[in-house]
Parts: sequence; structure tokens; C-alpha cells
Amino acid sequence: MSFLRRHPTFLVGLVITLALVALALLSLVWTPMPPTRMQIIHKLKPPMAHGLLGTDQFGRDVASMLMVGAWNSLSTSLLAVALGATLGTGVGVLVAAIRGVTETVVMRFCDIIFAVPPILSAMLLGAFIGSGRFTAIIAIAVFMVPVFARLTLSAASQIWTRDYVMAAIGMGRNRAKITVVHVLPNIANQIIVQVTIQLGLAILTEAGLSFLGLGMPPPAPTWGRMLSDAQTFLGQAPWLALLPGLAIALAVMGLNMLGDGLRDLLDPRDPS
Repeated sequence: MSFLRRHPTFLVGLVITLALVALALLSLVWTPMPPTRMQIIHKLKPPMAHGLLGTDQFGRDVASMLMVGAWNSLSTSLLAVALGATLGTGVGVLVAAIRGVTETVVMRFCDIIFAVPPILSAMLLGAFIGSGRFTAIIAIAVFMVPVFARLTLSAASQIWTRDYVMAAIGMGRNRAKITVVHVLPNIANQIIVQVTIQLGLAILTEAGLSFLGLGMPPPAPTWGRMLSDAQTFLGQAPWLALLPGLAIALAVMGLNMLGDGLRDLLDPRDPS
């Protein structure tokens, strides 16, 4: 409790994130209306006039689309970050154990990947395999790999200089076992925090890809496509852009606040 009093941002981030997850999971079993049902007679109705949050240009219920969009955005981002974190962490601990020329080669390769934005990666992938959810996941994951590789390499390199690791080396233990027993457990906290923060970035990137038509294909609702479709009706129905934009902003803010709070919570130097 003392931690929560001293770090209210963590509590706020946790509440926002849990609400996002609950909304996404609820959409799997219930929505106010089928999110793809078109009712042209009720098109562009304002909030509370027809449904809780009104309807879009096809008469689809905006609240239902936001709920399903939360699941589509969150699940796509989770898969992308999980894939990127797994590959990046594996590369980082491997390079930390080997060092030498391998470290230089891998870091330069990471620099090259950093130079290619995920949206451009998605466009290149889309040209070969077509746009869709898989393309978005791969494009985001590729961008995440160097992030986790750099973090893991830096953190793991410090662990390799600790006395207990030196003692394990002196006892003849191989580097693979040392990595599993000593290195990974001691950098897990940093990886968890980074996953939380990168998840917010992934949601923002997924929305950008969907906005450009490189995400999940219609009629599956996504926050980014809702923003894209709303451009034509900004003057007539501003809520169509305001609501998904607010959802994206809250999701990213909540995850960033949660990540900052986790960093403090998992810091061994924090007396709380």
C-alpha cells in the first residue's frame, strides 16, 4: 500500500490497462450489437441517440466496434511484442555470452533494422504477401527485435561481470547453463518492464498500420481503421474520430504509466 501511495501513476496505469483487457475479453462473448451489422437507416446517429456511443456512416454501433477493436488491437500487439521480445532476448543473451566480433555484427544489424520504420516494413511485406494481420504482426515484431536485443545485451553483459558468475565459470560450468541459471533470472525484471512499454508502442503502430489499410482487413473493426473512415465525416460526426482516438491515447498512456510503475516496483533499490 505504501508503494501505491508513493507511486499513484502505477495505480492509474494498472486500472486503465485492466479496463482495456476486460473490455477486450468481454467483446469475445458480448457486445451491445453485432459490430459489423449495418443499419443505414440509423447512420451517423450521435451518442445516446441510437446506442451508447452512436453509429457510423453505415449504421454500425460504435460502442461494439470499439470493444472488438480493443481485442483486435491488443491481441495483434501482444503477439507482435511476444515474438519480438522472444527473438530479441534470445539474440541478446547469446551475444552477451559470446561477445567479440559477434557483438559488433549483431549491433550493426540492429542499427539497420532501426533505420526501417515498421510502417515501411509493413508496406514492403504487403507487396509480397499482402496486407493483413500477419503482415502487421511481423512488421511490428521485426522492429521490436533490436529493442530487446540491445536491452538484453546491455543488462546481460553486466551480469557476466558479477562475482557469482565468475565463480560459476571458475567451477567449469558452461555458458549456456550460466545464462539460464544466473543471467536470465537477473534481467527478467527489465525485460518485463520493457514488454509493457513496447506494448503501448505496438498498439500505436498497429493503429497506424490499420489507418493506412495495412492491418486487419475489413469488416474486422480496428481503432486505426475507424479513425481512417472518420476523416470524411469530421464536421458531421466528430465522435467517429474522437472516440477511437481517445481509446488509443488511453491505452498507450495506461501501458506507459504501468511500465513506469513496474520499473519502480521491480527496482531492488526501492525500499518499498
